[in-house]
Amino acid sequence: MKRSLIGLILSAVMAVSLVGCGGSGDDGATADTSAQGTESDNAGTSENTSSDDAQSLTVWCWDSFNVDAMKKAAEIYTADHPDVTINVQETVSSDIQTLVQTYAMSGELDALPDIFLMDDQVFAKYLQNYPDVFADLTDSGIPFQDFAESKVANSVKDGKNYGVPYDSNTVIACYRTDYLEQAGYSVEDLTDITWDEFIAIGEDVLAKTGMPMLTNVQGEPDLLNMILQSAGISVFDENGGVSLADNEGLKEAMRVYLKLINAKILQEQTDWSGYQGSINNGTVVGTINGSWICATIMTTDQAQQEGNWAVTNMPKLNDYNGATNYSAQGGSTWAVSSTCDNFDLAVDFFKTTWAGSTEFYDSILKDLGAIATYLPAADSDAYNEPSAYFGGEAIYSKIVSYGSEIPKINKGIYWKEEKEALGTALTSIVNSVPDLDNVTDEDLDRVIDEAQATVEFNIGQ
Repeated sequence: MKRSLIGLILSAVMAVSLVGCGGSGDDGATADTSAQGTESDNAGTSENTSSDDAQSLTVWCWDSFNVDAMKKAAEIYTADHPDVTINVQETVSSDIQTLVQTYAMSGELDALPDIFLMDDQVFAKYLQNYPDVFADLTDSGIPFQDFAESKVANSVKDGKNYGVPYDSNTVIACYRTDYLEQAGYSVEDLTDITWDEFIAIGEDVLAKTGMPMLTNVQGEPDLLNMILQSAGISVFDENGGVSLADNEGLKEAMRVYLKLINAKILQEQTDWSGYQGSINNGTVVGTINGSWICATIMTTDQAQQEGNWAVTNMPKLNDYNGATNYSAQGGSTWAVSSTCDNFDLAVDFFKTTWAGSTEFYDSILKDLGAIATYLPAADSDAYNEPSAYFGGEAIYSKIVSYGSEIPKINKGIYWKEEKEALGTALTSIVNSVPDLDNVTDEDLDRVIDEAQATVEFNIGQ
């Protein structure tokens, strides 16, 4: 009965993947970059995930961007290890989470791949709930000190390491320098500043150009969470409990967000498509997001934008104790399965590529636009090469250096539930309070207490 249930679950997962992604691609994608692994490779079946070859590794990750990056790592490694085969199978993020949970609950951990990618925002949750899934990498020799501390923290439990950091989730502020110049400002005026200073500049830029400074998706608390982490503020206590109510740092960050809306310098979009469009169509001065947003900025077909973008750090939370100009948003981390038959091979693969090769990071930066959280990459030629799109500045080296400054916070295991509740709280107060500049403590306490109660109900506390 158990196997029948698991089979039904996996069939459903794979069917959804095929519908969502078209199910195209060749079967059994390997390190050969001419092969493309997709959901049609049936990545969730034990036949495909087992490493029958003593010198093989199977990898699950989502999106062609990540697949191609892993294939490049495999290409570099197998050049010196020709007897090794690395099979890369594209599996969407939500499917990986479902499969990890399913196999963990059924006890069939052998059906997992050797290596899989996990979203940073849920890594801690799955590590907490299904610890038997993850191999302990603490004493593996992987140099975790060479990655941004805040990034490594996403996959640490009880002082032990269970993941290898992948893409940079370092927050950057990106601005149109031509719009700033029209209002008499430069990107230097927006560097190392507070949110109050930012709001004053933003109001002046809006008055002179008609352009709001920032864009965001309505009801999404991503910017709020970035402000929180930049000041070292967690919404979880040291035991992992939800700590929204009576959180003075949260109230201070919410006040900033509401001031941005009230001043009309934060333009809220109805969805992600609108968010991207506001950037590419030139209807806002800039955005604050994870460094992966650079790829979105450069996809515009408006030629006049090339050379008119600049990167700097985000504003800090005014005089709040511990406030910085650095934060994180999004990103993912590699995990090694506890049942990996070739653990030593997997470790050597990571030590040679993801945790040991600036050549590798130079390659995926040039070919894919993938930005590292691997600190030594900041000194490479590729990362110090001027970017014509961003005014001739070496933005990638700057982004890596920012990563080392991000405060480390306790993100808890209920990130998804917290995010949904805070999004609802923001929407509620925006729609119910007429003067967002003078929102009261009572107004904030009301929506925050509701958010606290919602999360506690949803997680059964």
